[in-house]
Amino acid sequence: MASEELLIKAMTWQYPEEIPVSVGVLPAVLLKHGEKMADIMREYPQFFGTIKDGYSAEDHWYPQRYHVGSYTDEWGCVWENIGEGQDAIVKGHPLPNREDILTLKIPENRDGSIPHGFLYLRLLDLRGFEEAMTDFAEECPELRILIDKVTEHNCIQTAVLADRPGKVLYYGDDLGMQHGLAVGPEKWRKYLKPAFKKIFGVARAAGKLVYLHTDGCIWEIIPDLFEAGTDMVNPQFRANGLDNLARVCKGKYPINLDLDRQMFPFARPGECADHVKRCVEALYLPQGGLGLSIEIGPDVPLPNVKALLRAADECRFYR
Repeated sequence: MASEELLIKAMTWQYPEEIPVSVGVLPAVLLKHGEKMADIMREYPQFFGTIKDGYSAEDHWYPQRYHVGSYTDEWGCVWENIGEGQDAIVKGHPLPNREDILTLKIPENRDGSIPHGFLYLRLLDLRGFEEAMTDFAEECPELRILIDKVTEHNCIQTAVLADRPGKVLYYGDDLGMQHGLAVGPEKWRKYLKPAFKKIFGVARAAGKLVYLHTDGCIWEIIPDLFEAGTDMVNPQFRANGLDNLARVCKGKYPINLDLDRQMFPFARPGECADHVKRCVEALYLPQGGLGLSIEIGPDVPLPNVKALLRAADECRFYR
């Protein structure tokens, strides 16, 4: 993640000295490329800090769900992983029947933990995708009960987290699919927008700024996310489209643009560099409102990694 001070300037329109750049490297990349990837990271301390000799995936901390195997989380969701260093998926859903929602107790942990998928994806993890979609389609009363329970726990965890140092609280919840919202924008606004507003309201009451990562096509609800209390959104380039993001967000809603990781594995190095430049040219304003986010997966060739980092390093000083 870019320095918090620089990111805050970008999200609050305070004329940042440079465009903040965040680079995420999946642990699977280091497992695959080892010292070759570590050497590239050493060339860019502005993005990665100091990388020691012999740096490996073991030094690159990652949570339990990124390890091969299965585990059960605090909600009773069973996660399974077959790819070390990459994210797991939920294969065991603890609420297969609607009546199970009525007896669900929120977890007892009060540790400030707000994992990726804290609200919308949590509903899908608890119920399973098809059952959750049926709940939204039929607008059953149990749906609101479940949302209220998940929201309550997130408010508790946010209050704990808000007592800790730092000016920004970071959240992640993938709200979109490749071409839109699975539940549609109207039902999202009816059922989920109030829940996000309640959770983010706890953060804002504590004087914190709210950063929200969300994958998928979500450009239709970006204004709603800010009305709900978000200060910066991290949307995907490919799912939303550069034209949509420029039209909806430029000069109005700060974004930390997730560059096109669906392109990275297949493009030439020059195309990767051109992509970074094109995004900056389309979205840059001197007063801020723009950050760049690069996620490197194990399928990205190392020449493309080098091209992306070189271009991001050059473009962060764009004027």
